[in-house]
Order: sequence, then C-alpha cells, then structure tokens
Amino acid sequence: MAALAPISKQIWDMKYRFRSPDGNTVEGTVEDTWRRIAKALAVPEKNPDKWEEVFYKALEDYKFLPAGRIIAGAGTKRRVTLFNCFVMGTIPDNMAGIFDNLKEAAVTMQQGGGIGYDFSTLRPKGAPVKSMGSDASGPLSFMDVWDSMCRTIMSAGSRRGAMMATMRCDHPDIIDFIKAKEDPGRLRMFNLSVLVTDAFMEAVKKDDPWDLVFEGTQYKTLKARELWDTIMRSTYAFAEPGVIFIDRINARNNLHYCETISATNPCGEQPLPPYGACLLGSINLTRFVKNPFESDAHIDLKEMTEVIKTSVRMMDNVIDVSGFPLPEQEKEAKGKRRIGLGITGLADALIMCGVRYGSDEALSLTRQWMTSFQKTAYLVSSELAAEKGSFPLYDEEPYLSGETIQSLDPEIQAAIRKNGMRNALVTSIAPTGTISLLANNVSSGLEPVFSFSYTRNVLMPDGSRKAEEVSDYAYRLFRRIKGDTAPLPDYFVDAQVLSPQDHVKMQSVVQEFIDSSISKTINCPEDISFDSFKDIYLKAYEMGCKGCTTYRPNDVTGAVLETRSDAPRTTDQTSLPLNEPEPKPRDHLEAGGVVYMTKPLDRPGTIPGQTYKLKWPESNHAMYITLNDIIQDGRRRPFEIFINSKNVEHFAWTVALTRMISAVFRRGGDVSFVVEELKAVFDPRGGAWMQGRYVPSLLAAIGDVIETHMIQIGFLPSTKSNQKSSEAQVSVLNDPSGRPTSGLQRQCPECGEAALVKSEGCDTCTSCGFSKCS
Repeated sequence: MAALAPISKQIWDMKYRFRSPDGNTVEGTVEDTWRRIAKALAVPEKNPDKWEEVFYKALEDYKFLPAGRIIAGAGTKRRVTLFNCFVMGTIPDNMAGIFDNLKEAAVTMQQGGGIGYDFSTLRPKGAPVKSMGSDASGPLSFMDVWDSMCRTIMSAGSRRGAMMATMRCDHPDIIDFIKAKEDPGRLRMFNLSVLVTDAFMEAVKKDDPWDLVFEGTQYKTLKARELWDTIMRSTYAFAEPGVIFIDRINARNNLHYCETISATNPCGEQPLPPYGACLLGSINLTRFVKNPFESDAHIDLKEMTEVIKTSVRMMDNVIDVSGFPLPEQEKEAKGKRRIGLGITGLADALIMCGVRYGSDEALSLTRQWMTSFQKTAYLVSSELAAEKGSFPLYDEEPYLSGETIQSLDPEIQAAIRKNGMRNALVTSIAPTGTISLLANNVSSGLEPVFSFSYTRNVLMPDGSRKAEEVSDYAYRLFRRIKGDTAPLPDYFVDAQVLSPQDHVKMQSVVQEFIDSSISKTINCPEDISFDSFKDIYLKAYEMGCKGCTTYRPNDVTGAVLETRSDAPRTTDQTSLPLNEPEPKPRDHLEAGGVVYMTKPLDRPGTIPGQTYKLKWPESNHAMYITLNDIIQDGRRRPFEIFINSKNVEHFAWTVALTRMISAVFRRGGDVSFVVEELKAVFDPRGGAWMQGRYVPSLLAAIGDVIETHMIQIGFLPSTKSNQKSSEAQVSVLNDPSGRPTSGLQRQCPECGEAALVKSEGCDTCTSCGFSKCS
C-alpha cells in the first residue's frame, strides 16, 4: 500500500476521530476508530467478542469502508443516526400536513441524515384552494421553505445539509421546477431531479403531445420533445435537474409488491419509499489487487468475497444498533432491512490491472468482478436469513417473481427459495467522496479518476481557504513501484480525457449487478454540442440505467478542485485546458469538495465591539444588543453576541438565541446567513412599522441590527438591498427617545389587518375593535 496521504490523516482527524464533549481526543489512531466500530456493530451477535475481531479485520487497512455516518457515530453513544439519508413521508396537499413534514425533515437533518422529497403531490401554482377561497402558491414556494430550513439546520454544525427534490414529468409546474436553479440564489440546498416515465420517453421518441395534469385535471398540453429539450437545456447550462427513470426503478424493485417509489436520497443511489432509510458501505477494490502494474495483475476474488460476507453482516447489524430520528423510519428500516453495499476504487483497480477505464477490456473485467460481488452479497444475505430470519415483509412468491431476482444466477434463486432473504435489497453504489479520501485517496465509487494530481480547497476555521495538493492512490503507487521518471502508460486516463460514452458504458454495465441504483456523474466537455449532450441521456435510458446526471463546466457551479499545471498527463491530455471545475458532487454530505474544519475560533482576552439599542413596540423596556468582533487575516468578523433587557419575559429565549448565534459565529466561514434567517421570521401576532418600514418580528429586528453591524465593520458589503434595511434600523437605534415614531400601525392578531395602534397604553384595532392593554 502506498504511504498514507496527508489529506487522509486530516479527513480522519476532522470528520471521524472520536472526541470527548470537551474536545479532547479519545482515539489515537485510525485503528482505534475501526475497533470502536467493530465493537459497536458486534453487539447484536450471540458471540460479540468473536465477531468484533472478524469485523475489525474487514475494516483494517481500509478493505471495507462503512459510510461516513457509521464511521463517525458507531459506538460513540451520541444521539445520531447511522443511516446517511432518508426519503421522507408523502407530503399531503394541505397546510397542516406540509408543515408537519417540514418538522420531520428538520428533526431528521438535525441528527445528520440527508433527505429526499417528492413534491409532485402538491397542487400547482394557481390551483384553487376552495376551503380558503384563494389560489395555491405551488410546490416551489414550499420548496423555498425547505431550503431555508436546511440552511438553518446547517448553521448548527459544520456539515452542509443535503436534500433531493423530485417532481413528475407530468406535473403542471414541471417547467418552473426545471428552471428553478436558473436563479443562482434559489434552492441551493437541493439537488433536483425529474421523475421521467416510460410513457414520456416513448412520447419523446414519437414527438407526441404530452399532458400536464394534477389529480385528473389537465392544465396544459405541450410537445413531449419540447419538455424534454427544456430539461436538457437546463442541465446543459446549469448541471440540473438530473433525470430519474422512475418506471424502471419501480419495475426492478425487489419490493415491487409492497411499496411504490417516487423519490431518492440526495445522491440518487437509493430510490426509497416514504420514510425509507439509506444504509451504505463500500468494498475498496484496490485492496484486493495483486501484483499491481505487472502483466499478471488481478483482483483476488476469494479474498474479496470473504470481506463481502463480513460486510453484509456488519451492515445488517447497523439496522439494529442505529438510532432513528422518527419512529416511521425505524419501522420502515426494520421491516425491510434494505442495505446498500457497493464498491469504491474501481477506476484505480482497473489502472492497477493495466486496463483503460471505459474500454471493452474494462467492461469485461468489471462484469467479472461485479458478478462475484453480486453473487456473494446475495448468498450471504440468504445465509443470514437462515440464521436470523428473513426481513419481516418477505413474501416468497412475489419476491422471487421480481424482475431483478429473476435475472440472478440460478444458484442465488435456489438459496433464496430455501432460506429466504435477510435484506430486501442488498447492493447500491454511493459517491464515497470523503471515505475514498480517507482510504488514501482511492478513486470514488465507480467514477474515473478526476485528476491524478489536483488542488483541493480546504475551508479553514477563520473562513479562509487553504489550497492542498492531492494525488491519486494508483498514481502514487505506480511512482513508488516504477520510479518517478517512468512514463505513464496509456491506461492512466482521467475524467478530462474520457468521452461521455465511456461513462455511460461503465454505468450501464455496473447497473446490471446493482439492485438499487448508482450515484454517477457523467463528465462532458464544455464545447459539447447540445444534440450530442441530449444523446447521452437517451443512451443512458436505452442501455438500462436507472437515472442520469451530467456535469458540463459552467459559471453557476464553480470549481472546488483544480488540476495542477504540472500535473501528470497522458498524451491525450496535452491540449486540454487546465483549471477545469470539479464534476458537480451529487452528495453534499459525503462527496463535497470543501472539507470543513470543525475547531471553533479561539477567543482573545479583549475584543472590540459595539452596543445597539433596540426598542420594540410590544415591550416596555429596550433591548441592548452587543456584538463583539475579532480580527482574522486582517478582516474584522463577528465573534459573539449578547442581548440584555429588563423585560424578564424575553430572558430564556434571548439567552438561548445569543448562545446559538455565538456558536455559529465561532465556527468561522460565511455566517451572513444568520441575518437572512432572522429577517425571514414572521410573528403571527404581527410585526411593527419602524421608521416607515415594516419589520415582521422582533427576531427580524435583531437580524437588522446584526446586519447593520456587519456592514459597519466591513464583513458585509453595503448593497441596495440591505442599505435601506440597515439605514432604517440605525435610525431607530439612534432615536433620542428610544421609541418608535407615533401613528404606526401594526397587524391585528384578531382580524389580521394592519390597523393596530397604541392608544393610552393599550393596543386597539381600528378595523375590528380588538383591544389589549399592557
């Protein structure tokens, strides 16, 4: 094995090394981390000591890589879920149900789970709401609410939130959904994918008309190719939305007899039913390559199958030891016991065997490896069923009649008929971005090597970014074996030189052996023609893929990785431009290019600050808001906030608010979103007019104060959008009387009209007569 890359050590230390609540390290080495995980996952076994050793051997030397949630959380006794992602419940088309689902999403994300939602169930914009005598605002308006929630949850930690939104291709608002990301500031917490049906693909082929309908009502008819081109032009220019072939997913689902799927986890490798849970782990193929770069290089399939057997057992045990944010998620997970065992390091393993990614030889070799992978995974799950029992919703005849099961080796079908199945679905391929870095920077999932040497931008605690050189595992191993001057063979190809068809061929071959789905990004050259680009998606559909996601360099997504000007390149690469953006990561939890440092900023003994006076009409006493700053790299930035008032009614929530905001400030990075979140809070009892400007809540007024301060210290630029808000707030703070101007009218809590005035110490509504005396 090549020497462990520095970034691998950093990833372990920052993301997976177990620390006590006071920040002290509990684990001295990565082997301590493997031991913690092995011990935790052996608990459900009758002989846990025996299985702890077996599990540890599989984890040792990065042979089996559990997903990041398992590595970070197993055995820590923290209140976190070990499942990476969930598809949430079906959203009912009513206000109470919508916000119940929003609450469930927040609780799930708070415990570290990414989420997927199908917004097709919400009535389109402009549809009548008979109970209210009004028109619906449409699914996208509620997606904005989810987006805001995700940003808020993100503020409590260092990991970016992850969400997937899907919408059916026949929903009346599908055009707005497709174009949503054209606004660069909208729905940034979401990945978007269109649920494409077989009927739609047939209509595209024939250029037939296509109806947009909701609950039996037809809203619009357009040409299917017109809609298809709209999807294609958006993803051509903005890298979204992706496409999910939803009928194929449901037809090939092992659980076709007891569930219907309409959404996926944020990366797309796990199509799941309502409240479905995503449990992931990967076999590191590079660890089984014998005699790398020699004529007899090969994967030791016997050794690999032994690790697969252990890995399936470990992942099955995760279901029993994990916590779940919601009881519905636990019921779903334990009723079906689906797991997603996959592979990583495929591209590096091919390189180590002297085979070019995407070539006919690569397709043949990958089929050989994946045949063994699939057969072993299914057989061991069947053996576990004989030992521990089948998953509770197992029904032999409909299960065996499924399209995927029917395509399996007869030996597997015979074992299932004899023993049953412990896990309803067994295989899936995730992006594995961060855990592949942890494992000495092997290639991610089934993706090709992005670049054999590149610069990765690391987000530091003070908000700055540090550039680090990262080199590929197979490249470093080749240099160690063959020497620094040896020319790179032609099978050293990376994402910059591979054609989109190479990607599609590899994805379709691997999909043959995966019962769930695959997270895969197909890289396209910037100058690819639109017609050629569209052809990628048609080929993906024709070749049996369950979805398709592409990345074409553009100004919207930006670059996280940059190839070095002196990076190793094959002869194919010499004419290609450098500094190309990274393939857009689909998994914002695991595959994001920015590595977040988690150590809070240190507090100097003395720091500068400023105190602001805020008088809110509902309160008899002013609030005094103090914001203190620190200097980092010559830049002044907010560090902490204190709120004081004689009004004891506000004491508990102001203390909680200041602690939370201060904790966010001390994490570093861009904390300006705090202002956005506070200013978006609306008080249902009504806001207040302050200096001729309506402020929707006391929290929004506090947000204005923070924004004013950020502008004054130069942390935020003064723009037209925030200058008016800032100036209005400053004028209130500087009012000599400390009181709002006379004659202001606020929203009445009884009738909702902006007709509430203060008269003789009482609030009186000039519209309905409501009165409340303070």
